[in-house]
Amino acid sequence: MGSAQAKLTAFISIIKQSLNGEELDYTVGSIRRSVVLLAIPMMLEMIMESVFALVDLYFVGHLHNSSYAIQTVGLTESVLTVIYSLAIGISMAATAVVARRIGEKDPEAATKAGMQAILIASVITLALSVLGVVFATKILLLMGASAEVARVGTPFMQLMMGSSLFIMLLFLINGIFRGAGNAAIAMKSLWVANLANIILCPIFINGFGPIPAYGLTGAAMATTLGRGLGVAYQVYHLIKGNGALQVRLAHFVPDMVQIKALVQIASPAVLQFVIASCSWIFLAQLVATTGGDHGSAGYQTALRLLMFFILPAWGLSNAAATLVGQNLGAKQIDRAEQAVWKTVKYNVIFMAFVTMISLVGAGYFVAFFTNDAQVQAVAIQAIRIMSVGYIFYGIGMVLINTFNGAGDTWTPTWVNLGGFWAFQIPLAYLLAKTFGLGPLGVFIAIPVAETFITLVSIYLFKRGKWKTVKV
Repeated sequence: MGSAQAKLTAFISIIKQSLNGEELDYTVGSIRRSVVLLAIPMMLEMIMESVFALVDLYFVGHLHNSSYAIQTVGLTESVLTVIYSLAIGISMAATAVVARRIGEKDPEAATKAGMQAILIASVITLALSVLGVVFATKILLLMGASAEVARVGTPFMQLMMGSSLFIMLLFLINGIFRGAGNAAIAMKSLWVANLANIILCPIFINGFGPIPAYGLTGAAMATTLGRGLGVAYQVYHLIKGNGALQVRLAHFVPDMVQIKALVQIASPAVLQFVIASCSWIFLAQLVATTGGDHGSAGYQTALRLLMFFILPAWGLSNAAATLVGQNLGAKQIDRAEQAVWKTVKYNVIFMAFVTMISLVGAGYFVAFFTNDAQVQAVAIQAIRIMSVGYIFYGIGMVLINTFNGAGDTWTPTWVNLGGFWAFQIPLAYLLAKTFGLGPLGVFIAIPVAETFITLVSIYLFKRGKWKTVKV
């Protein structure tokens, strides 16, 4: 009894420490403790990120003509995955370099690398934002939306694309904090952003007092303001500088050597996520053209729920990136490898639990977000089929993050190219079009391809090239 109580007390102590926002040295001490200290705030951070889409989906799912609204939110999110890809790719590079420098006990170089990454990201994102605002209607039509959906959804798309710098900075600055070993600040910035979004969404969508009801566009307004507040919280803590990262104006002066080094790591990292996100865009378009408005809305509902369950696993797998980066910097290769397998174990347990919840509760989850029976039927079918591959998703995420955390961003890029474009897309098209399965064919292709990607990743991880990469 005393032993069990001591273990519980120790675990509660670890949780408190993980949420406090301390920057720790993950090159010493218990690997299990290191994984848990990083994983808890990272999982909570990703849960908060997934809540953004679910909050929007919930409120717009109860509007008049909800299938139009749900489809617009889903298609816009699919397009925004290109921004997410850039953000994740650049943040991966920042995490890898910052973690490596922290492992080498060089916080000045770590800070400079992080600020140079912010410069790169800001220039790229501002250019994409302008294009997104100007061509919003054409993008929706290209994605398979009907003329009416494109008309209704254009203001939503314009606002979301126009504010994409907030998305970029949320991911990137959080990546910098994670590389430094402070995952709690990253988590808390998403808390701030989400709390604001949850409060503002019903106000801007349905109206409140002197504020008119903006409907679908109100969801974009709330999300933009929420993310903006989250970024403001991050910037405050960067400037405050009470940890390893001591930011000065000099760190923002362009350093072409540093920028080139970051771009060399970030380019394949961005490419790997663009490859994956463009695959999801193609699948969304394939579902929209074979399943109509209700099929598309059902698929988008299922994807938002899938992301809600998968993003915590992504957060847990992010722990591997920080641990690998810092331990390679400290020349502790065996410890880095042990940390990866420990993270894999925890992610498999989590995803097994999520699989059971998804299979049993699909109907309940979907009914909460939409009252359209046709949309519900498609969404339930999609969730039950896609959840079959959850455990493989979990393993694959850890290994992809391991490669990226080591600075070996080309390996997962080639894996994604082969897995998504040479395997998943042809299989989805064959099943949906040639065999006439429509959206069902797309749903089947997703877990099959993810399983294939994971098996290839395991093989490449065991080959060990990631252990020798210099950043």
